[in-house]
Formats: sequence, C-alpha cells, structure tokens
Amino acid sequence: MHRDVSPPPNDTEEPEETFTYIRHPFLTGDPCDANGEYLPPHAPPPPKPEPTNDWHPFESRTAFDFACFHFSEVQSSEKEINRALDIWLASIIPFGGRAQWEKAEEVYETIDSIEEGECPWSTYKIRYQGPLPDNPPKWMTETYELCTRDSRQVVHHQVAMSGFKHSIHYGPYRQFNSKGDRVWSNLMSGDWCWKQADEISKLPDTRGAIFVPIVAGSDKTTVSVATGHQQYHPVYISPGGLMNIARRARGNAVLPVAFLPIPKVSQKEQKSPLYQRFARQLYHACLARVFAPLKAGMTTPEVIRCPDGHFRRAIYSLGPYIADYPEQVVLAAIVQNWCPKCDARPDCLDDPALRRSHAKTEFIISCFDPGILWTDYGIRTDVSPFTRDFPRADIHELLSPDLLHQLIKGTFKDHLVMWVGDYLILTHGETRAKEIIQDIDRRISAVPSFPGLRRFYDGRNFTQWTGDDSKALMKVYLAAITGHVPLVMVQCMSAFLDFCYIARRNSLSNYDIKELKSALTRFHHLRAIFIETGVRVDISLPRQHSMVHYPHSIRLFGSPNGLCSSITESKHIQAVKEPWRRSNRYNALIQMLRTLVRLDKLSAAERRFAAQGMMAGSTSSYAAFIHDGGVPEAPGSDDEDDGDSDDDLGPATGPKVMSSVKLAVTPERNYPKDLEGLARHIQQPRFPEALRRFLYQQIYPDIPADDIVLDDCPRFHGRISVYHSAVARYFSPSDICGVGGMHRERIRSHPNWRGLYPRYDTVFVETDSDTLGMLGMTIGRVLLFFSFSFCGEDYPCALVNWFIPVGGSPDEETGFWMVKPEYMAGGHRSLAVVHLDCVARGAHLLPVYGTGYLPEDFHFSQALNAFRAYFVNRHVDHHTHEFLK
Repeated sequence: MHRDVSPPPNDTEEPEETFTYIRHPFLTGDPCDANGEYLPPHAPPPPKPEPTNDWHPFESRTAFDFACFHFSEVQSSEKEINRALDIWLASIIPFGGRAQWEKAEEVYETIDSIEEGECPWSTYKIRYQGPLPDNPPKWMTETYELCTRDSRQVVHHQVAMSGFKHSIHYGPYRQFNSKGDRVWSNLMSGDWCWKQADEISKLPDTRGAIFVPIVAGSDKTTVSVATGHQQYHPVYISPGGLMNIARRARGNAVLPVAFLPIPKVSQKEQKSPLYQRFARQLYHACLARVFAPLKAGMTTPEVIRCPDGHFRRAIYSLGPYIADYPEQVVLAAIVQNWCPKCDARPDCLDDPALRRSHAKTEFIISCFDPGILWTDYGIRTDVSPFTRDFPRADIHELLSPDLLHQLIKGTFKDHLVMWVGDYLILTHGETRAKEIIQDIDRRISAVPSFPGLRRFYDGRNFTQWTGDDSKALMKVYLAAITGHVPLVMVQCMSAFLDFCYIARRNSLSNYDIKELKSALTRFHHLRAIFIETGVRVDISLPRQHSMVHYPHSIRLFGSPNGLCSSITESKHIQAVKEPWRRSNRYNALIQMLRTLVRLDKLSAAERRFAAQGMMAGSTSSYAAFIHDGGVPEAPGSDDEDDGDSDDDLGPATGPKVMSSVKLAVTPERNYPKDLEGLARHIQQPRFPEALRRFLYQQIYPDIPADDIVLDDCPRFHGRISVYHSAVARYFSPSDICGVGGMHRERIRSHPNWRGLYPRYDTVFVETDSDTLGMLGMTIGRVLLFFSFSFCGEDYPCALVNWFIPVGGSPDEETGFWMVKPEYMAGGHRSLAVVHLDCVARGAHLLPVYGTGYLPEDFHFSQALNAFRAYFVNRHVDHHTHEFLK
C-alpha cells in the first residue's frame, strides 16, 4: 500500500487562527509622563541615554566580564577568584598593564558599589508578646528574624525591565477564538482581573491606569539533609501582568522578597496549641509586613516605568497565591484535611459545597462558638488571614491551583500509583506482586526513544523522587500497567491523565474546560474500583478534591500552567540552594542575602551596558573594536510599535497544525553519494524504488499513489546528502517553550546512537490535510534523513517504514490510538520516501505489552521491532495531547 506523501500546497502560507480581544474599558494602560500627566496618543517614550563607554564602577568590559563570569556564572570561591586574578596580573605585567583588582575582596566591593538593582534587605525582629508562665518554653523567649526587602521596590524593578516589553499585559482583556469561544491563558485574560478592574475603576483617578496584580508564592525548602534538615522559607513575588511564558522562564519575572522565620522546637512542643497559635500568628504577621509597602498603591495610583520605556500610572492588588496544600491550610486559617476554597466536610469532600470567603467566615464566627467552628466548618479562630488587611483581597479566592503538588506529585504519584501497588499486593500476594511490579519496571525501561525515566521503579518506593521524575512516569505508566490490572483501573488512570494534560495546557477554551469536566466526571466514576477491590475505604482527599475547583479557577486566573508551584520550586535553586552552597554555613542567611543582592546588581548593570551597545560581541572582539577607535552604538529599537494593537496582548494561543521540520545543518560524511551505493550501505535494497515513486508523485500529484506503475517512474542518478537528525518547530505553548510559544524538538535517525545502539525515531506524517487528528495522519519510522536535487528543485526527505492505524477510533481501555507495522506481499516492511513538509512533528510509540512478561534482558532499542502493535502515546507531552485531541 502506498500513500500520497506530497507536501500540501502553499503549506507555509496557510493562514493562522485569528483571535478577537476585548480590553477593559477603564484600566487601559495609557502612557503618561513622570508626573502622571497622560501623553497624547502615539507619543514616544522618554529618550534613552546616549551611548557611552562608561563602565563605572568597572574600568573596562574585561573587568565587568571577569566579575560576571566568576561571581554569577561559575560561582567561584574567594580562593578561586584570587587565583584567577593572580594569573590575569601575571599575563599583563610584561606589557606594563594592571588589573583593576588584586584580591577577591576588591571585586566584591566593586560589585557592591553598583548603583543599579539596589534593593537592600532589612531584618525585623519578632518575639512572643503573650503572658509568660513560670517556666516558659524556649520558643516564648527567643527572638525571630524576618528578612525582607521593599516589595514595592522589587515590583518596580521587575516591571521596568525592557526584556519584558513583549511579555506583559497592562490591563485585563478577554480573548475569543475564531469560533467565538472564550479563551483563558495568561492571568490578565481571567475573570478575576476583569472583576478587580471593575472595582478599581470606581476609585478616583484610576481610569487609564495599568493594573498590576501581585502573584505571590511561598514554600519551605531543605538545603541540606546532612546538617539536620536545615530549612528556609522564602517568599516570591511576580507582577501578574507578565505572561505565563515569562513567569516560567527562570528569569527575573519571579524574585525572592522575603525569608520567613522558622521557629525550631521539639516534636512535643509542636503539638502544643499555644505554640501552634503563635506559629500561625507569626506567619501571617510576617506576610502582612512583607506586602505592606504595596498597600497604599492599592487605592491610589502611582507612576512607574514600564518595559517599553513609558511611564504609566499603576494600581496594585494582591493576586493569586501559589502554595502547596499544607501551606494553603495555614494561609486560609482552616483545619487540616478541610478544603481551603469551600466548606465541604473532610469525610465527603466531593459532595456539593459552597465557596468560602472572608465575609462568610466572619458571619459564621459571629454565630457559633469555637468548638462548632472547628468541627462543623473547619475554621480556626486563633488567627486571621493576612489578606484581611488589604483591599479587594480574599485568600480563599486567591489560592491558585497547583499542578505539581495537587495533580502530579499528589493524585498521580502519592495516590494512584501507590494504590495500584496496593491492589497488586492484595490480589496476588507479596511474592507474585513483586514479580508483576518488576515486569512493570521492565516495561517502563523498554519504552523506545525515551530517555526520561531509566531509574528503578518498584511501585511503592519514591524516595528522592522529584517532580520531573513523576512527570516522566506519567508519560509511560498507563501502557506499562495495561494487562496487569483490571480494565476499569486502566480507564481510571486514563481519565485522570486526560484531566492532567488538559489542565497543563497554556491556553484553554470553553470547549477545553468542557473536556476537563468530562474527564473529571469519568475519573470520579471509575476510581470507585479502588474501593471495590479493597484498596481504599473511602476517597476523600484534599489533593484529589482540588480537581473540582479547577474549571472555576481557570476561568478566574487563566491557565494553571502559569501559577504552578513548580515555578517557585525551580526558583529555590537560584535563590536559596546555590547561595547557601556559596556560604560558609555559619549564619548562612546573611551571606545568602548578600549574594542575592550582588547577583541583582550585576544583572542590572549588564542590562544598562547592553542597552548602550556595550555588550556586543565577545570580550576580546569588543576590546579590539574599542582599541581601533570604535564607538558603541545602542541597539536598534522598535519604537514604532506603540502598543495599541491587539498583537501586544501576546502570541495567539491554542494548538497549531502548522509546523516546520528542517534537516540538520551539516550532512554526514562517510556515506555513498549515489543512490544504489547508499541503498546497499543502509541495507535497504528497495530504497531506489521508493525514491522513484516519490519523484513520480512530485511530477504528477493528482494521480493516486496506488495507481503508480514503477516502469513509468523517473530514475535518479544525482548526489544524495545524508543527515542524522532533523529539527521540528511548531506553535504549542508550554512550560518548556521559549518566548512566543514555539516548541522545538529534535528527531533522530542514527545507525549507531552514542556508539551503543541504532536509534530511528517515529514521526507523524500528514496524509490528509482536510482531516484533523489521527485520522488525517499516519506514523512513520525514519530510517534515513536525506536531501537531493531533481530538475532544479531541492527535496529534503525522509525514508520511512509505515505503522498503520488499528481501527478507526482510539482504544477503549487506554484512550490511545493503536498502530501496527505495515507489511507488503512477501513479508517485508512497507517503505516510502516522504517530503519533510509532510512531517508534522515527532511521535512516540508505546508497545502493547499484553499480559505476558518481558524478558529480563530486553533492551529498549529493539522495542519498535519486537511487538505486533503499539499505542500512539499522547501523554509524551501536552503538545501531543492537544495535537491528537
């Protein structure tokens, strides 16, 4: 069987989906001058400073790059910097030169003297103020330190960064796709921002201002187990107008603003009601102090500089708060195991319930005594949430959904995977269950072309597992358990994964939210299998219950992908763990804060130098340029973009079928250049026939592929270039995408990958451009990437084996499409040449293992040859999940 694999006509000119935007009528983000007076339409921003060659406080580009390299990039110790300075000095002494510094302390002093990025840390001392007993415990007499910096100054610093010019929204908006469906993506597209803007517009002098919600997050992190589980409790903030892609990019969109005190007491004292009350009051008092500098700007606009260089009048609000469940309990001042967003009871969390709010809580407190509040409503009366002190803020509404801890680590790893292990033990006993779990482990390790999960998995022990490990397991777990657990259990896992992958999309429409609700309904119905099999007595768990609130939270705050605790956890590395490792471990926090300040100063200085064209080229090329009399020039600006078009709302969000696949830049050597010789070299004697049929299709595209007669096909005698990889680039925003939502992946076809085994990846090949999803595609395994010229036309191509669909719909058990290798008469695999314009992106296949056990020595490199059928893995990432919907 042969397929039409000609490239679709004018593929690169296919129009993209258009979106309609409605901006808020009052908070429009109009530019003003430094005094707050609005400018005329299309007025340019204040002029940038003239380019200079002033490296103050550094003497030269060489000195600045030396400081940046050793302090920021390689994080050299004082001893290492001294050694580097000595070598530098020795290299220039013969020429009469001198270095700016002689020792590391002088380098640090120069960094400290940088004026940009100045946002110092302050320390506030706090202690217990209640009555003391005759023999007070130690925690009552200790003094605790809150280390914080001016949150208002930090926000000003973030909003003014020119790098965010095309990644920020100045006001709420509503987005609609070409079908008229509402689309939620970034925070400003949500209903919460629009509602806040409605309230703010009632305040005086707010029309024309920009809205700056403050996204906050806090999470304890352990820096060293060896030193007694030393912990820190950082608080991070981010301007809510920044797009999700910018917030996930590990840059300055998220910055630490405080380190909360962590009282250390014995386990016995931790259970003391008096201590617990003090710890909660300490926590909320510290947060109130951290955000206090922003409070005045929540009712009266203030002028700030924006990334495009303009001044605008800004008004703040406390925005979504990122936290895992234990911290949400403290933030919402509720009892453990209750929901912080609704008043559902802990023993039946998924029953219908009403949402919590400050006003509702205050009314209930006025009606009942503390005992009833605790047992019937899950409300603590010994502390008030810090948000009560701020206008328009309600912590129950502001708690954001948390993909990492609620879905990935919580429901998937801690619940479902553990329950599958419990089921196997209950059903088969310890010995047989261990054999099955070991086979599941071998199945996971046998997944082809999947480097993400090669560690041992025993079904129950997840010590030292990270969020990335759990995400990797999610991609392959469903196929691995199929055949070892009941059908309903597989369907339950499939429904949950559908929910999770839909929720992880960077943009969601009304249709997507309906799909999300449908997946949740299926999951709630199917998870009863764990009760029926005796694994669970009930399933009333806060992390699973949180899934009920996702549709409403998406409408409020946009995609959960931009408000996940993975953002703050990844920030721990740069803001906490690396500075701690650079300290001497004694009074480490003060040293860590000093390191953070110096990093901020170097980053701010680099932005100033870059804006004046002083960071162009390498250190040596710039030095040569200046030596020859060159003068730095500021990089070109795009001031003609006045920010008034809907394009400034960000890139269009949503799935795109359009993609491009390009061959690697350099062809491989040691391959025959002629067709016959290449066919013998790759051991594919039918390669010349496949190429002839391909050329015939290029000449006569309207003739069906099955009607082609080989004798009528042209012969090729030119030169062929061979490549071992190609790069697919397509629009599908996610956590691993760059600015603009473009995803890039490499597809490989290598006979000796890393010198160990052959690797021939699989790809989606479009066969019917008028049909969406899997019905318009098939799977090809790339045996060779190559290019050639014929009749003056260049052809980038791939030689593939086909995997054809099994049935006309996905498998009922797993929800995956199934494919099988295609064989021709005589028992050999089908072979075809396809144009790279027909290749959409890489595909990932999971073997259909059945009920049998894999051999212990089975190697994953043989997986695409060893099985009769395969699942098309839509869980490999949420690009593919969205692509195949």
